[in-house]
Parts: sequence; C-alpha cells; structure tokens
Amino acid sequence: METVNTAVTAPHRVRMTPAGRRILAAAERLFYARGIHAVGVDLIAAEAGVTKKTLYDRFGSKEQIVVEYLAGRDERWRALLAERLEAAGPAPRARALAVFDASRDWSAEHGAKGCGMVNAHAEISDAEHPAYPVITAQKAWMLGLFTELARAAAGAGAADRLGRALMLLHEGALVAHGLKVFPDAFETAREQARALLAAG
Repeated sequence: METVNTAVTAPHRVRMTPAGRRILAAAERLFYARGIHAVGVDLIAAEAGVTKKTLYDRFGSKEQIVVEYLAGRDERWRALLAERLEAAGPAPRARALAVFDASRDWSAEHGAKGCGMVNAHAEISDAEHPAYPVITAQKAWMLGLFTELARAAAGAGAADRLGRALMLLHEGALVAHGLKVFPDAFETAREQARALLAAG
C-alpha cells in the first residue's frame, strides 16, 4: 500500500486492558451516535460497566478517550483500505477507484452518520485538543494517498490537481452519504472519479 508521510507527531496512546477495551467500545458507540460533547464520562462508565475511577485510571481524561476513539477508527479504516488496494491489483486507476468502493462498504457498516473525522472536527476546532492532530493527520494522509494514486495513474504533472479533485469527490460523498442528501453518493463520486482519471 502507498505510504504517506503526514509529518504529524503520533498522538499519545494508552495500553489497553480488558476494562479499557470495554470503556473504549462503549465510548466509540456513544461518541459516533450522539456526538463527543454530548457524551460524558458518567455515561461511558455506566455503559462499560465500570466505575469512573476505573475509567480515569485507564485513560486519565475524556480527551484521551476521544484520541483512542478516533485513532482506532483511523487504524481500522487504513487496514480495510490496505486490503482493498491490494485486492485491486497494480492498475493505477483500479486502485484509485477501490478507495471509493472501500468507503462505500465502510460507510454501510460503520458510517451511517457520515465521516467520524468530519463529525469530530465539527466539535473539536481547538488545535490544542489532543485529538485535533488525529483528525487533521487522517485527512492529510488521505490527500497524500490520492495524490500518489493520481501520480501513478496520470503522471507527476497531474498528480496534485487530480489528487485534490479525487479527495474532494471522496469527501463530498462522505458528507452526502451521512446527510442522506441523495442515494448512491459513493457510486456517483466513483463515476466522476473514473471520468477524471480517464481524462488525466
């Protein structure tokens, strides 16, 4: 899979225990369904079947739970995407289109309310928040990936322009899907991406 250097320092992560995994699983469900600010540590602890003391012992703060939630979601997305790019084979255009297919399938299972990173950014705009670099690095990584895929498909001269266009189509599909603006947002974006790739 393409490797993209985002030049962002990796966030601090915590070592997971069984209780930590229960807490994080509960937080992931609640944060995505209700929003980060709407969910307090009392509710997370209750859903996980632990005390607040255990929660703070494992994570230290709600902010660290948010970091783990977003970083974990990003890791799972990148793992799925690596599999899909590998399965797409060496053809550059097929690999670029595989990103849209992967997002369609990911969103069907994990993204009924749209992109978790976009949703989180709507609530976390403070660059000093420990989760902020996780959000921005994920999007920078995606742009880097699309740029590398565009370079392979159309050459260095078109890489930046085409990579940004593919990124815009992809992000637009994520938002349109989450807002249910129209059906088949990913298919629409994929067809537009196919046309752009064909034109170079």
